[in-house]
Amino acid sequence: MLKQILFLSVLFITDAPSFAQNNANLPRIAIAGIGIESSTFSPALSTEAAFTIKRGEQIYTSYPGFMQTGSNIRSRAVWLPAVTARSLPGGAVTSEAYETMLGYMLDSLKKNLPYDGLFFDIHGAMSVTGLDDPEGDMITRVRKVVGQKTIISTSMDLHGNVSIHLAEQSDLITCYRMAPHEDAQETKQRSVEQLLQRLESGKGKPKYKAWIPVPILLPGEQTSTRIEPAKSLYEHVKTAAVRNGVIEAAIWMGYPWADEPRNHGVIMVTGDDEAAVTASAEELANHFWRVRNEFNFVAPTGNLKECIDKATASKKHPFFISDSGDNPTAGGAGDVTWSLQQILARKEFKTANGPVLIYASIPGPDMIKKALAAGVGGKVKGLVGAEVDSRYAPPLLIDGTVHAIREGDANAGVEAVIQTGSVFVIVTQKRKPYHKEADFTNLKLEPRKSAIVVVKIGYLEPELYNMHADWLLALTPGGVDQYLARLPYKRIERPMFPVDKNIQEPNLKVRWIKSSD
Repeated sequence: MLKQILFLSVLFITDAPSFAQNNANLPRIAIAGIGIESSTFSPALSTEAAFTIKRGEQIYTSYPGFMQTGSNIRSRAVWLPAVTARSLPGGAVTSEAYETMLGYMLDSLKKNLPYDGLFFDIHGAMSVTGLDDPEGDMITRVRKVVGQKTIISTSMDLHGNVSIHLAEQSDLITCYRMAPHEDAQETKQRSVEQLLQRLESGKGKPKYKAWIPVPILLPGEQTSTRIEPAKSLYEHVKTAAVRNGVIEAAIWMGYPWADEPRNHGVIMVTGDDEAAVTASAEELANHFWRVRNEFNFVAPTGNLKECIDKATASKKHPFFISDSGDNPTAGGAGDVTWSLQQILARKEFKTANGPVLIYASIPGPDMIKKALAAGVGGKVKGLVGAEVDSRYAPPLLIDGTVHAIREGDANAGVEAVIQTGSVFVIVTQKRKPYHKEADFTNLKLEPRKSAIVVVKIGYLEPELYNMHADWLLALTPGGVDQYLARLPYKRIERPMFPVDKNIQEPNLKVRWIKSSD
């Protein structure tokens, strides 16, 4: 046994210099970022508990494809993952939570200095109480730790916001090109590969960074790349990004449910050729502005009554309705009871032999306790919803039968399905967006065989979209109201399309952003 230990010790010592030599020439790259989409029009607040915080090697699980062990990208650098924090969309982040999580990140980054590069993985639409530009603040404070020479490559959601501060401190920057965001991992991989290429080639930071603000602020449900004009606009991004002398091109739609000066459309192009960068940026900005009046909702819209009337009269099943105003995937509180109240009041759904309607979902911790006590098949009566956002309707009393119970969901905690009449209401311990077929089938529900499925969502995520026979987007009230004219904007830059009409032609010439060093 002693001989084996000595042999292994000698082997380790012998191999150590060659391992160090092999890694000495590889770039040292950190990974960090905090991401959330948060509405300032919602009364909800997001605390640290809302975030999934990953440290060190846990972070690799966020990138299951390109960052897996043995991948080409993993072998090309000494990776030093620090801290990332990610949350479901929600209300503004408390200043205490922001400072705490940023503290974790900065402390972790300090431990492994120096860095050649940093992969800065954020959303871009985080709001923090008392702070106008959280991502700009965050990257500025990160930069103070990692230094001016470190190349920072920033990856974002296209519904994020790019302030001048974020643009200045980001050396490379990009965002998704698809809504829904089916290219999320592809975008993050592109961001990392561009960082590696600039480090490996010795070219370093790009010579030119073009930034063009565009006075347009639209919801994702009007700018989906499934339909025109966003489909062609983002195809143009792809061609603009491969022009000789250009590293990357991107369009940010901005986030319409936060009332901050940085919330508007932005074009950014980076590269080493001034003329090419200019051409790509100004072409995209003019294209974006030119098609502004062509943006429309990704599905036909109506008020809730109109949508339910059409759905109950339709022979196309399942008929999906988006309860869009309280969409938790966009920042809604997720517990507005207004729509469910209207549905349960309708005579079509009063008896068990009415058209089957699934409602997903409403938080109701009190009802969950009662459902657990009653068990499947038991009778329950309790309040649900409106603990956070009671502006439109109070907590709703539901009297029904427990159809199913499921415990241990990562987001919802405990889920219970309560049948009342022909309506199956999914009640959750904590709010959860429902966007996969398994979210329903795990609860012994059959969305494909149901007449109507009402989901707190905006545009249908891919699995829901693939299930629908017909679909309407209901313009319902909530913290992410799709009818932007109803929102009490006070601080966004004006004029802003479509909130303001008859806007004069904006200046869509390049603004050159200074280098981070």
